[in-house]
Amino acid sequence: MTTTTTFDEVRDLTVAGGPVRLYTSGRPDAPPVLLLHGAMLDTAELDWMHVAPALAEHFRVLAIDLPRHGGSRPWPGRVDQALLQRVVIGLLDELGIRRAALVGLSMGGGVSIGTALDHPDRITAAVLLAPGGLGARRPAQFLTWLFTRTPGALRATTTWLARSSSAVRRSFVDNLQHGADTPGLERAIEIARREADQKHQHREPGLDDWQALAFGPFAMRTDFLPALHRMSVPTLWVRGSEDPLVLQPDLDAAVAAAPGARSVVLPGAGHLSTLDQPDEVATLVREFLTTHAETGA
Repeated sequence: MTTTTTFDEVRDLTVAGGPVRLYTSGRPDAPPVLLLHGAMLDTAELDWMHVAPALAEHFRVLAIDLPRHGGSRPWPGRVDQALLQRVVIGLLDELGIRRAALVGLSMGGGVSIGTALDHPDRITAAVLLAPGGLGARRPAQFLTWLFTRTPGALRATTTWLARSSSAVRRSFVDNLQHGADTPGLERAIEIARREADQKHQHREPGLDDWQALAFGPFAMRTDFLPALHRMSVPTLWVRGSEDPLVLQPDLDAAVAAAPGARSVVLPGAGHLSTLDQPDEVATLVREFLTTHAETGA
């Protein structure tokens, strides 16, 4: 086992037929909480660099690099919602964990929603940070779908990101509340640059399969809103007020549909709230899960 500046231990496992890098922190006897990161250049160490150490004071923190991210490579075939849910449940089985709480950001939020809907007996609660998979339509719906179906376009995106460190930097600076003054920004950019290089070396597309497969030409193929009336685990929905990707009407619709759901808007935060306002996010997660993760975990 090795350690990182974010987590106490790192292990490489085989889950659902592929490699999964697992990061752990905190007391083994504390309630387990699984952190799921976002898409594209995100990894466990990038998204949770500030939040994981704070949560480890109260919980058994688990985090993974999702397939085709970080140390979870290479992965064959299509990495879709169904596979990602199998990875989550397979990981809990591998670790002998009967029930755990989920905290998911963006794509990780969408994976958390689907897992909580399909496996409520395994999930104690879910905190959904700017979750993907909400809403029947997205801005530029048809053009985005067309781009995902254009031969070579997604691979070209990977090449561009790997060769343009300025583009990676700009994507962070322009979308974080404090811009270049964001704490830990240089470390986040370095992790993202490494991830861009890894995607290029492994000949992976710029968008995750999960993202590309979500789009149809005229409507989203991944939209959890119609199913949220079945949600039977406690949920906390969090959005940054300046998030350009997850829209407030979609989040409001999700909260209205999911029984007993709670919601919080973080003023001034963008899509990556765990980098923008990590202390606020850690406090929200801790307070919510202290109530819900303790039971049944």
